[in-house]
Amino acid sequence: MKPKEKLSYSILPYLQATPDIMKYQLFSKALLWLLVWVIRQISTLLILTTGRVAISSGDYDLLYKTWQGPLLIIMALGTLFLYMAFDINTQIIYASKLLEGKQIKMVEIFKESFFSIRQFFNPGGLGIVLYLTLIAPIVGFSFSLSLTSNLYIPTFISSVIYSNIYYRLFFLALTIIFLFIGLFNIFTLHGILISKMPCNKADDNSRAIIKKNWKHYLKQEFIFFRDIAIYYILFVVVVVILVIIGAVIWIDNDHMIRFVELFIALTCAVLVTFTTSLFQSYYVIMVTKLYYRYMGLLGALLPDEKRKVKWFFFRRLAMYIIPLVLLSLLLNTYFDEILVKKTNVGIIAHRAGGAEAPENTVKGVEAAISYGAYGSEIDIQRTADGYYIVNHDVNFARLCSDKRKPEEMTLDEIKELTLTDPNFPDDPEKVATLEEILDAAKDRIVLFIELKGNTADEQMVDDVVKIIKEKDMADQCVLISLKYNLIDYVESKYPKIDSAYLTFLSFGKTAQLNCDYLGLEDEATTTSMIKAIHSLDKKIMVWTPNEKKRQEYFLNTEVDYIITDNVKQATEAVEEFNNRSDIEVISDIIYSLF
Repeated sequence: MKPKEKLSYSILPYLQATPDIMKYQLFSKALLWLLVWVIRQISTLLILTTGRVAISSGDYDLLYKTWQGPLLIIMALGTLFLYMAFDINTQIIYASKLLEGKQIKMVEIFKESFFSIRQFFNPGGLGIVLYLTLIAPIVGFSFSLSLTSNLYIPTFISSVIYSNIYYRLFFLALTIIFLFIGLFNIFTLHGILISKMPCNKADDNSRAIIKKNWKHYLKQEFIFFRDIAIYYILFVVVVVILVIIGAVIWIDNDHMIRFVELFIALTCAVLVTFTTSLFQSYYVIMVTKLYYRYMGLLGALLPDEKRKVKWFFFRRLAMYIIPLVLLSLLLNTYFDEILVKKTNVGIIAHRAGGAEAPENTVKGVEAAISYGAYGSEIDIQRTADGYYIVNHDVNFARLCSDKRKPEEMTLDEIKELTLTDPNFPDDPEKVATLEEILDAAKDRIVLFIELKGNTADEQMVDDVVKIIKEKDMADQCVLISLKYNLIDYVESKYPKIDSAYLTFLSFGKTAQLNCDYLGLEDEATTTSMIKAIHSLDKKIMVWTPNEKKRQEYFLNTEVDYIITDNVKQATEAVEEFNNRSDIEVISDIIYSLF
């Protein structure tokens, strides 16, 4: 068989099945959306009956202190099982019908998928659901629920992992272990859904298949990924050739060059969207095909010989190119009105000056000011004799080589310590007091004061408010915390003092939480959340995007502030963003979509 024919034979059946796959995805996603919407509304009502508006990472005790809590947990698990049924099980059942050459009826597939849930109502089934929900997305395993496909380790945790070689090695070892677990159990769901095995037997069967056929399986995976890549590369090559021809024709026409740039960007965006939305379905079909082979079952996925390869390819090409040309023309005509924007995002230096100076020091505040930052964020804790010092960790071990905690030491004892930031080993400092930081910041920069550690309580709020009022800086400070009860206390007792609640996980009417600012972790910040927060005249902060690409991404959104360690880089990114070329505007918009 010639290479061209071999490629067509291997990839064409998947591409020919694409319309049916897209139809299946449309129905399954719509059904899931409806089911989850209903569950979300009921869950939100349950939360509201507790007198709260949301559950968040700093306020979740209602889960075990109220009768509504267990119901919310049960509903969350029910959502996972529904996703299992209509997100993954439907794909495997659909693939089995396709391979067996049976007529595909969506209603029957969904019915079979729904009743398949009961096969997972056991410890083994629960383990499968939790693996696909919580572990597979993080370790990058091919199967995962779309509900949690963007699940991630929060930046403040990942930064700790990557800061220590032993933590990194441990995390790497765990990732490898979980990947191997996924690989050896790749056919477990097929055993349950196709061969009607119980979960434990399906696990054993999958491991036996992989042990016997692992070389062939890995080879087939490689061929699958290779052929998909070749097809898309050919597609891109054809598009690029057409674009180059257009660019040569209109080389002296800036308007047409921008049209070509828009067309290339939109083509890449469509390819990424198409690949990400259909890839898992293709992959499931491939794995299911292998399961039939290894189990000796009848099933094959062959190309429709009546549909010629080249015409199939060019029809697909035309189907995408024509709408993209029209959209590119529209965007090009109204480019400045639709696409060009400026940013007013304020940069807040993390731990006083971020990576520009020793952390949580007066020098850090000075560095933040020198780089034009809007604000400086610091962490405060109370000493044994009632003073407030600036320190992030629960003790002084990392920066001062002293394992004692702030609340175990007097201010005089703390002032005897020498603070040495690992990033500035030749620049020793003294641990700063809150008053020293306030003096450095007054009338120069907004101070975001995080109530930190074991001593973060209502007394800390009262004391800090008193101190900043004495310094005549009440309008230059924002009190922030990961503890919602403290922020609620600030808003209730000191409504004229700005407050910010930091959370990396929330559910419910988060925007209605009692605060002036909401601080969301990098990847938890969504467009819908930004709109909801702004609709209530509140401000939104994002913490802590340190990579330039992530900073540029948020500059292209409606967030108000970015808390970051890389202050200089972020302030330069703001200036660059407001002076972008046409191609940079286009590329930033495409990046923001993904």
